[in-house]
Amino acid sequence: LFQKLLSSEMGVPAFFRWLSRKFPSIVTNCIEDTPHDVGGTTVPVDKTQPNPHGIEFDTFYLDMNGIIHPCCHPEDRPAPKTEEEMMIAIFEYIDRLMCIVRPRRLLYMAVDGVAPRAKMNQQRTRRFRASKEATEKEEQIRQIRDELRAQGIPLPAESTDKQHFDSNCITPGTPFMARLAICLRYYIHERLNTDPAWQNLLVILSDASVPGEGEHKIMDYIRHQRACASHDPNTHHVLCGADADLIMLGLATHEPNFTIIREEFVPNLPRPCEICNNYGHTMQDCQGLSVLENENEVHPPVLKKTQFIFIRLSVLREYLQRELEMPNIKFRYDFERCVDDWVFMCFFVGNDFLPHLPSLEIREGAIDRLVNLYKDCVYRTGGYLTENGFVNLKRVQLIMSAESFNAPAFIPQNAFAPTPIGENPLPLLNAKSTAMEMRQAAMAFTSSTKQEFNGTANSEDADDEEPFDEVRLWEGGWKDRYYLVKFQCSPKDLKFRHHVANCYVEGLCWVLRYYYQGCCSWKWYFPFHYSPFASDFLNIGDLKIDFSEKTQPIKPLEQLMSVFPAASSKHLPKSWAALMHDPVRDNSTIIDMYPSDFKVDLNGKKYAWQGVVLLPFVDAERLNEALEEVYPDLTEEERFRNSQGNDVLFISSKHEAFGFIQSIYEGDFNDEWLNMDPSLCKGISLMVKPYNFHVPVGKTVHSPLPQCNDVENNHCILLESAVSRRLHLFYSSTIWCNPKPVLKPKDWDDDRDGRYRPVTGFVHTTF
Repeated sequence: LFQKLLSSEMGVPAFFRWLSRKFPSIVTNCIEDTPHDVGGTTVPVDKTQPNPHGIEFDTFYLDMNGIIHPCCHPEDRPAPKTEEEMMIAIFEYIDRLMCIVRPRRLLYMAVDGVAPRAKMNQQRTRRFRASKEATEKEEQIRQIRDELRAQGIPLPAESTDKQHFDSNCITPGTPFMARLAICLRYYIHERLNTDPAWQNLLVILSDASVPGEGEHKIMDYIRHQRACASHDPNTHHVLCGADADLIMLGLATHEPNFTIIREEFVPNLPRPCEICNNYGHTMQDCQGLSVLENENEVHPPVLKKTQFIFIRLSVLREYLQRELEMPNIKFRYDFERCVDDWVFMCFFVGNDFLPHLPSLEIREGAIDRLVNLYKDCVYRTGGYLTENGFVNLKRVQLIMSAESFNAPAFIPQNAFAPTPIGENPLPLLNAKSTAMEMRQAAMAFTSSTKQEFNGTANSEDADDEEPFDEVRLWEGGWKDRYYLVKFQCSPKDLKFRHHVANCYVEGLCWVLRYYYQGCCSWKWYFPFHYSPFASDFLNIGDLKIDFSEKTQPIKPLEQLMSVFPAASSKHLPKSWAALMHDPVRDNSTIIDMYPSDFKVDLNGKKYAWQGVVLLPFVDAERLNEALEEVYPDLTEEERFRNSQGNDVLFISSKHEAFGFIQSIYEGDFNDEWLNMDPSLCKGISLMVKPYNFHVPVGKTVHSPLPQCNDVENNHCILLESAVSRRLHLFYSSTIWCNPKPVLKPKDWDDDRDGRYRPVTGFVHTTF
């Protein structure tokens, strides 16, 4: 389930599927060398050899949470039985990625730290829903086993391992994340000491103690490098991750050579029955061990190695250049500004911080519709929607007004009547499906997830039971009913509607600033479960959006109290966990923030895991008051887990900058930040200072895992690392070094120019 939740936010399968179908050449397969056998001896891949893709990548960024989750609780293979196996799986996954990408300058590993409050609401939803689903699934398995046992059907023995892995522990501040950081530091030490392909790299580890989401820590690093005079504009970046927002973030850098690597999505992978562990049926249809007598029963599939693909953002930029072309405009056309506006428009159909507008669905051509409205707006106003992460709300108002007027969801009932003679028929299927989705989207139908496990529902029940639609979009008064049902707002309270819309606009400004300038407010969040309608965006050009108040990230243990359900309280200090449970014995004043049961509004979706989780928002003031009383109970180890850290830089003795780094420890610099010479680091600009927990050269790095050996005679140095702390306004600057085009030229003539040979790889000699 958690994998579904991870991929559902921002509509990952939907957005990437739409993008890859509309712009197919952005995707290319990865070439992966494998170890070979020579005389019975396995010879590993030599990663120091030229990259098999015909191009050398400079910097490689790992959004680590996208690696940690599938390694710790995979969906397509048996889960690791121990924490040690999980750590080894993470090491092997990184090794495989390094074999494919082979970076030559930098490896940056970013683990999610404490997130902005706007993101915490989504994290809270994920974790509460995953916990509830897991509990209900365990109960359903128990009931099915009891029924089969009562029928005399033989069953496999129940697992004696009661220590079910709680994926919620993959959250900053937990003991698991502290142990993961130790293991990752060991892993980097080991590779820098033994693997020649690593020894000329700068390696930066930003673990969970460093505030910020992993991908945004990476973007902050890239923005600061771009602002430095030493930055090489031809740097080829590769970012590993499956989230759709990585595509937006990559475009937002305006780097000419930016590539995303991700696993190839394979739908409908077979999964074993959770009763008998056999394949070919669900647990609802399980017949116990008797299925082994059925010759037609499906045998366990052969586990295939997951394949990786590249998403070439340079090619996506080529597509967008054609998509956003606006001939005969009366001012200087700036494609970089158009890219920023396209990224901004994508926020309307889904992001991690705001619910999408009811009339905008990716599957129904929402982005294409917004692009058409956008072009009309640019022609009419003579300018763009955004600039360097700041929004021109007067121009956004024009698009929202046009969207509210033209939205295909608001279709009169006679839209399905026969087409008049002489007129073109309406795109009935598309319009009808849009209308139906919108009707469902406004339903006040709420449901628990008890009828649905594994993301599948009972089809017979789904056909027989049609949820009652209280909003009825096809009837007059649908808007009043929507606000009454979703917000409990009186139809006469227009002021409240505009307040919701203004909060949403403030959110759009926050999200864009977050993507282009970094986090402008750690405490802002959208305080509603549902979005307004486009028609409610009135006079937004007059709004004064102000994020000038200085805010700081909360502490890791405070975030755990904000996002964890009571079922995951075992990862918290005991006195803190008690606040989630017994209000009488433990005198908890915040127990209402941790409901064990809650409603899920399907809101037009098919599955409960896609619905809106109706959880109360965390009251930060009450939470802080309650935590003041239990802060003194923290142990030294818990206080350390609750502290804020910095990035850690690792350098091998083979690296050109090693001498400078060694001189820092030999000198008397203490806690002083020093600027590294970019010429020693291939143009990379960093500030560094001594790291309190470094292992001196020549000493032994002890392995935290019994399966792994100690690293003796260490030849790696660690430093705390940071980018420049000067205040910057990061500009969406024009790129003068665009790579060679890949797409077929618009004026290409096969008769005149011959058959066009598409570029399927990274260089024009690769076909």
